[in-house]
Amino acid sequence: MWTADEIARLCYEHYGLRLPKQGKPEPNREWTLLAAMVKIQPAADQACNSPDKPAQVTKEVVSMGTGTKCIGQSKMRKSGDILNDSHAEIIARRSFQRYLLHQLHLAAALKEDSIFVPGTRRGLWKLRPDLLFVFFSSHTPCGDASIIPMLEFEDQPCCPVSRNWANNPSVKASGNLEAPEDKRKCEDPDSPVTKKMRLEPGTPDGVAHHQSFGNQESSPDPPSVSRCNLTTEELATVTGMAPSGAKVVDVYRTGAKCVPGEAGDSGKPGAAYHQVGLLRVKPGRGDRTSSMSCSDKLARWNVLGCQGALLMHFLEEPIYLSAVVIGKCPYSQEAMQRALTGRCHNISALPKGFAVQEVKIQQSGLLFEQSRCAVQVKRADGPGRLVPCGAAISWSAVPEQPLDVTANGFPQGTTKKGIQSLQARSRISKVELFRSFQKLLNSISEDKWPDSLRC
Repeated sequence: MWTADEIARLCYEHYGLRLPKQGKPEPNREWTLLAAMVKIQPAADQACNSPDKPAQVTKEVVSMGTGTKCIGQSKMRKSGDILNDSHAEIIARRSFQRYLLHQLHLAAALKEDSIFVPGTRRGLWKLRPDLLFVFFSSHTPCGDASIIPMLEFEDQPCCPVSRNWANNPSVKASGNLEAPEDKRKCEDPDSPVTKKMRLEPGTPDGVAHHQSFGNQESSPDPPSVSRCNLTTEELATVTGMAPSGAKVVDVYRTGAKCVPGEAGDSGKPGAAYHQVGLLRVKPGRGDRTSSMSCSDKLARWNVLGCQGALLMHFLEEPIYLSAVVIGKCPYSQEAMQRALTGRCHNISALPKGFAVQEVKIQQSGLLFEQSRCAVQVKRADGPGRLVPCGAAISWSAVPEQPLDVTANGFPQGTTKKGIQSLQARSRISKVELFRSFQKLLNSISEDKWPDSLRC
């Protein structure tokens, strides 16, 4: 019905054509991550297709998000008017919730073009059976899914920069490399961990590549790590060999910290540094965050759905992802399956209608043009330093104000004095999504409310 490259291409085209310049990275100086939700449905003329013809489908981006930032726990607010987590995956999912709310408005107004149809119980709707949703991310989610094997030097397209160089930014190697402090700090500033950096031989001006939780952009041709069929124990203790015979010498680092109560990382050299399969929170610049990693949140969506608790009041069934597609980047199929589904297999006693999903996971061979890697190659030895874009873009397939651009959790341009105003709220903040839910409730007569909303 579709391929990973088709999904990636559709999202990249949507990003270039439908999203304005506002909120996008500054050319040759900034980079960002991209995520989107794609609706797949049979073509309108499907009935005319002959049985021996492949099924024809239409693909439409219904939500999109960009972003690389996450605020610290000291900046969180009980009022729900700030975005705590502005990673692209989270922005795309919240934008998807805006889309679902709009579609429920259409369903309540008996519009035929809604994605929802009446359920079997009063006041409840369910997704049309011919629809499915594919989640796309231009890069591997931060956290457990990004702890992937690194093969020995001969099997990699780039050689590692020495640890001495990483500890001494004044030392340069083969060109104009960025100093580690110029990178987005994914770990606490006082952390003793040396960030993994790699240098690709033969590239113009010695472009450096860095691996860590949300800044996980690497070389255009990443190691072929998907062949490493390691078990969780092998990966954690650095035993075994990859099927190709290439020795696993390390794992890509993640700056995401284990949540309190977890066993924690060993911190040992090489591939034993991380424990895998653990719950993690995103790191901040000194101020610890309370936001779970994108790997953990995607795993949760594969159990509880993408709709959220509010919308479940109007839905007979949760809305699950049918597939996850990752763009071109360092990638491990085993790590993705472990992080998104494998860790959830022991979950039991779920409410009726909920179940752990065996979501289809694929990787595209197409690189996002404003990813860290792509921008590095374009800028060569350009002046200044390469930094992550500070803005996050939210886009939803809704008729009113589909675009939302934020920075530091508030609409871009918000001043300290104006933080308390209604204009200083992102349309995908918790308080604004709740207001949209209230509008939906008010548009439905009380006698048609679902039982869950009755006193």
